[in-house]
Amino acid sequence: MKKVFTFYEAIESNKRRTWLIVFLISLLLYIVFYAVISYFEMGEIGTVIAFFLVFFTNYYSYKNSDKIILTYSGAREPNKEEYPYLINLVEGLSIAAGIPTPKVYVMDELSPNAFAVGKAPSDSSIVVTKGLLKMLNRLELEGVIAHEISHIKNYDVRLQTIATVMVGLIVILGDTLKRSFYYSKRKTSKKESILGIMSLVIALFAPFLATFLRFALSRQREYMADAMAAMLTRYPEGLASALEKIASSSRTMKRVNIMTAPLFIVSPLKKSNLFSTHPPIEERIKRLRMMGERWKELEREGDK
Repeated sequence: MKKVFTFYEAIESNKRRTWLIVFLISLLLYIVFYAVISYFEMGEIGTVIAFFLVFFTNYYSYKNSDKIILTYSGAREPNKEEYPYLINLVEGLSIAAGIPTPKVYVMDELSPNAFAVGKAPSDSSIVVTKGLLKMLNRLELEGVIAHEISHIKNYDVRLQTIATVMVGLIVILGDTLKRSFYYSKRKTSKKESILGIMSLVIALFAPFLATFLRFALSRQREYMADAMAAMLTRYPEGLASALEKIASSSRTMKRVNIMTAPLFIVSPLKKSNLFSTHPPIEERIKRLRMMGERWKELEREGDK
């Protein structure tokens, strides 16, 4: 029988899982760095250099991963006069969830979507697109913001934020190794041939690792954030309707890639298969509406 997590158990599980995944990413980073250094025949000192590079990367990613993602996304911080209802929604729902108010950012994208980043509830941000603000009414927007606040409260975003930057670096380094192997004009020794094969394996494996890491949080986290958002707003239909509108949009997002896509409330890549990082949108909507119907039944029973 599948274990059902409470919100508090999910938070503790996410905290433990963060450090486990960071360790696994660090191990792969070490292999990649060592492969790069070995390619330049730096000898045994390469082991030490690779270790310090991993340490520096971990530290930098932990401290700046959210800033890197915000910069890549082209998100900007609006003033309160520009979107007063958005900022008020974030402030009110944060109080209801019992967390510090996240910073609010807006992406100049017409495709409707939203995501959250941060290392902890005390240092987090919520990003929404202009398309989302134009498409949704207040109750629908409230559902989306509540969903992102739920991710922040449950520490879902810590792992997603850090993993996005670190795995992205692995992909870049792997691609660099692959290109070095393909275009090197030096005479290839036996050692270099082995290193070249190793580089190709790393370069090909990195994207699959990225997908695996997205599953570390699992689709169940999206369901949990949906459920908690419904509890915060006391109106499941708001989020259900918002998900319908977001999924039905035909607009594509410009500033997104395979690394950042899993952060969004609905995948902006518009692809759904066995390796999807989000559960089926239809199932999420169905669960929310079932929750709403159940609450209505309980209210009717309470009135009798």
